[in-house]
Amino acid sequence: MGAWEHQLPAIGVVSMQVLYAAMALLNRAALVKGMSPRVFIFYRQTIATLVISPIAYFTRRGRSSTMPSMGFKSFLLVFITAFIGVTLNQNMYFEGLYLASSSIASATYNLIPAVTFMTAAVVGLEQVNIRTLSSAAKILGTTFCVVGAISMALLRGPKLLNTQLPPLNSALLQLYAVDNTWFLGVLCLLASSCCWSFWLILQVPVNARYPDHISLSAWMCFLSMLQTGAVALFLEPDPVSWNLSSGLELTCCIFSGVMGSGVQFFIQSWCISRRGPFYSAMFTPLATVITTVLACIFLREEIYLGSLLGAIAVIIGLYVVLWGKSEELRENLVLASEKCPTIIAQEKICGKIDLEQPLLTADNNTTDKDYVS
Repeated sequence: MGAWEHQLPAIGVVSMQVLYAAMALLNRAALVKGMSPRVFIFYRQTIATLVISPIAYFTRRGRSSTMPSMGFKSFLLVFITAFIGVTLNQNMYFEGLYLASSSIASATYNLIPAVTFMTAAVVGLEQVNIRTLSSAAKILGTTFCVVGAISMALLRGPKLLNTQLPPLNSALLQLYAVDNTWFLGVLCLLASSCCWSFWLILQVPVNARYPDHISLSAWMCFLSMLQTGAVALFLEPDPVSWNLSSGLELTCCIFSGVMGSGVQFFIQSWCISRRGPFYSAMFTPLATVITTVLACIFLREEIYLGSLLGAIAVIIGLYVVLWGKSEELRENLVLASEKCPTIIAQEKICGKIDLEQPLLTADNNTTDKDYVS
């Protein structure tokens, strides 16, 4: 039983990557069939709000006297965070998923740690010292990720597998006459990764002002529901676009809303509490592999040599960044051991040296991910 419990975090994070791949494939299939990305996002956030709001209400009800209330400044900050991390992020992601492919969408997801590192370094949340091996590794890994992303967008190369279905339901294609939909799709996916990274950075001030995580998630889901609804109404005035004309579209909305904001939120939080965000992030490229293989088999998505090499470079860069972060934590541990060797020795025995530290720095409260979208 003990050995089984020890494997549960690994089973949890692998299951989470399978859920990511399943959502990417289902969403891509529904979008290609004609479902509006803007309407889908609104339905998804509505379902997410209906799922998480009752949980937040009953969990906060018994401890309302000890929980801080949300003032106007906190509400404004949460509103902006929801707009960047959910509304803008999701609209860019699903435009990119529609214009490019589910495999490329999953590959660009691996850029988030590198983009977060660059953003955190600019705003001063991440220490950068090029003389240390850890900082050099993070810089090198970030460079790999950026080069890989550029390769995916520009160096498609010869086609390896399958053919692409022409996208017809993109808001960007309706606004601009663009022939290279793949390039535009990758740009949207890169913008989505940047929005998610900014969302991670904004978790520092948001959690400092309002530390009730479940209630905060409910607020973000609710506010993003209103925001995505406004965007959908502006871009999709035709009532026909709001109809769910097939079981696939309804399944995608329910599956993404419940799994994306319910089950995944629980699994991610539980795994981070046991092994930390570093352990969880190590399994991220698994979703890319699963998505690419299944997309080629079931969706007949095309695979290009340049895009494949770019995705591999992004994954390599991800692991280099994660290794650099782990090495930085070990370097800090060595320095701390000189001041308090007894406590450090106990932490080594418990095996909790670097796996339960936040993604950015050891001085903030940001977790690897909080799945509120």
